Order: sequence, then structure tokens, then C-alpha cells
Amino acid sequence: MRELGVTFRRSTPILRSFDEAKAREFYVDFLGFKVDFEHRFEAGLPLYLGLSKGECLVHVSEHHGDCSPGAAIRIETDELDAFHAELLAKNYKFARPGIEDAPWGSREMAVHDPFGNRLTFFQATTKVAPMAADS
Repeated sequence: MRELGVTFRRSTPILRSFDEAKAREFYVDFLGFKVDFEHRFEAGLPLYLGLSKGECLVHVSEHHGDCSPGAAIRIETDELDAFHAELLAKNYKFARPGIEDAPWGSREMAVHDPFGNRLTFFQATTKVAPMAADS
């Protein structure tokens, strides 16, 4: 397959939210994301929230047309054990995630937000060979 001369940069997943207080409790207080921006077209309308943690960007939206609940995203880290310990120390009553060894060469910790979205934080344990591209 011929490679185009187009440059792609990082992607930003948009996850559905239904409750601002619960979103902030989960993403900011529990997971430790920082609020980069928040937007409403006017008071009383749905919130669109930009979050970050290190190089990871996530947007959370109350707008029904932006996305559907039940999404799944994967977030790579080099510090899975430390992050896991940090989360457990918070004694968040809605999540006590564990770490599992995946057969594809990573250790993974899945956490579900209050809106049915799954965030899987992972750390590679072995190098996986890339798939061969069609020529």
C-alpha cells in the first residue's frame, strides 16, 4: 500500500457523560486528570470538557450527538503499578481496579466510568511485531 504524504498527530477520544458532578469526581478526583477547558454554549446547556493526564487527552461530552456511552479506549503508561497503587489508596467506593497480564504482551488495568465507558490503562511487557503491510 502506498504511503500518502499526510502527517497524522495524536487522536483525542470523546466519551459520553450524563452528569457533570460524577464526571468530575471520576476523571479529576479519582483518575487525576486535569481540566484543560470546559465549554457550554450558554448556562444550562450540556458541558464539553477537555481533560489531560501527561500526554493523554480525553474529551468528555454531555452532547448526545457527539458519541454513545459504552466506548472503550486504551491508554499506555510506563508506570502502571504506581498508578494502580495511587488509585487504590483513594478508596473510591465505585472502583477498585486490578491488574491482569494479557496474553498479547501487556499488563492491563480496566476502569469503567459512571457512564459505561471503559478506560484500559496498559503497560507493554513484550514487543509485539507489527503486522505486515500489503505492498
